[in-house]
Amino acid sequence: MPRMSASEAFVETLVAQGVTDVFGIVGSAYMDALDLFPAAGIRFIPTVHEQGAAHMADGYARVSGRHGVCIAQNGPGVTNFVTAIAAAYWAHTPVVAITPETGTGTIGLGGFQETEQLPIFSKITKYQAHVSKHPRMAELLMRCFDMAMSERGPTQFNIPRDNFYGEADYEILAPKKILRGAGADESLDEAADLLASAKFPVIVSGGGVIMANGMREAVQLAEQLQAPVVNSYLHNDSFPSDHPLWAGPLGYQGSKAAMKLIAEADVVLALGTRLGPFGTLPQHGMDYWPKGARIIQVDSDHRMLGLVKQISVGIVGDAKEAAKALSYRLANRRLESSLNAKERLSRIAKEKQDWERELTDWVQENDDWSKEVSKGSPYMHPRQMLRELEKAMPGDAMVSTDIGNICSISNSYLRFKQLHSMFAAMSFGNCGYALPTIVGAKVASPKRPAVAYVGDGAFGMSFGEILTCVRENIPVTAVVFHNKQWGAEKKNQVDFYANRFLGVNLTNPSWAEVARSLGAEGVTVDKLGDVGEALDKACDAQKRGKTTIIEVMVTQELGDPFRRDALKKPHRLLDKYRHTNVA
Repeated sequence: MPRMSASEAFVETLVAQGVTDVFGIVGSAYMDALDLFPAAGIRFIPTVHEQGAAHMADGYARVSGRHGVCIAQNGPGVTNFVTAIAAAYWAHTPVVAITPETGTGTIGLGGFQETEQLPIFSKITKYQAHVSKHPRMAELLMRCFDMAMSERGPTQFNIPRDNFYGEADYEILAPKKILRGAGADESLDEAADLLASAKFPVIVSGGGVIMANGMREAVQLAEQLQAPVVNSYLHNDSFPSDHPLWAGPLGYQGSKAAMKLIAEADVVLALGTRLGPFGTLPQHGMDYWPKGARIIQVDSDHRMLGLVKQISVGIVGDAKEAAKALSYRLANRRLESSLNAKERLSRIAKEKQDWERELTDWVQENDDWSKEVSKGSPYMHPRQMLRELEKAMPGDAMVSTDIGNICSISNSYLRFKQLHSMFAAMSFGNCGYALPTIVGAKVASPKRPAVAYVGDGAFGMSFGEILTCVRENIPVTAVVFHNKQWGAEKKNQVDFYANRFLGVNLTNPSWAEVARSLGAEGVTVDKLGDVGEALDKACDAQKRGKTTIIEVMVTQELGDPFRRDALKKPHRLLDKYRHTNVA
């Protein structure tokens, strides 16, 4: 137990945990530790906004499988983390948020940049540690790292700023390695019995498959059963899209092929997914969830089992290990699904072919509003534009998607062959997510093309991080869907409020010009034939260290409403508002 300063113990613990990159904005609260980063081999990546720093930590962790780390000045810097940490919480991302606090000698006096920082994060972190005395620095920081990984979510390390100073004898321990098993034998046996007797089994491959690096095992199990595989919502990278058994994603703007196939399932294996309510809602006019199917759910968190859907068998286990264990149990058994495997494969291929044909022919939204606003427009239809992006997307690309109408429609068009390729704000659904997240992903995997899909409204929240890309030489590509509106909310006002538009129309600058003014490349595209070439050039420019903003000019037509489940037709009682009943 060598003697060292508290700041040295802090940095040595980061080193022991394998930290090589930390995202944040410089602050006096932790400057004594920051001063040691270069000598320790830690790169400090200064961002434009602390929310961006935490999103970058999220993207970094989701690609690398290691911790993402962010740090900020006490008070306002730390409170700027909140939205991004909440997003990481619902994405199950092991982010460690380091939150220096006002000094111990002035806590409670309402001093400069003071607020109570632990309550703010209490419901959006898996674990919180507060350093009451500096000798506990290494112990508590180590625990934050261990808990972030074992609990699969963000943790908070809160430290009064004066506790970076002082000396003590510190023990710097190696990270704990927590291995998860396949689950209880009894549950696995019961699940294997159900799968063996299933005539039309369907696998839902979820985020747990990605976190466990279990794609190969999921493929093996699917091939054994000859079962169609659907991706859980916003986890399009959980099963290879070029596999004959892949059917596409469920949920909002997902695949009709996936929905039609799972509707016929007699047994559903939910592999590494909590079956979240938003990801199983009716879509495309189909209430597709199979009412009579027996459901086997595998999740590493027992609290998720049966939480959203009633299940027949629950397995508390790692998705990869559970898939291996089920494959082993089914290896020498008679499988009912093998009796009609040829017909089922033909059915999968037909449904996928029909869906692809529909997507290709779906060049314009068909509701009256969309037809009217796109009439005579010189700009591209969003779906045609997304199809062109899909065709041009590099096979090893990483893609982040923001929240919004066109970004959500892209769920139908995003296909991946490898894990750790798609990043979305998941069920927290915050705007301003995609650009900083793909920046963090690029830091973790600099050789892979990195592309963000962003609406023009959300880009207004996050475009400042272009400066981070330029200053820190982190080249990415952002495709900005420029239609001068908050599309998701505008669709609600079209469908429920008789086109009474409040707060949804936007007047934007040219985002390509903004990009150029910030030192990045900027290109405006308004013709379908130029979309693929623009993406090709932008991804090639990443190899030369250049960030590119591709501003795509699209019509104002809108896809299905985002929250049909949460709205009702207006009903007014007061005379002054009664005319707004009409919708």
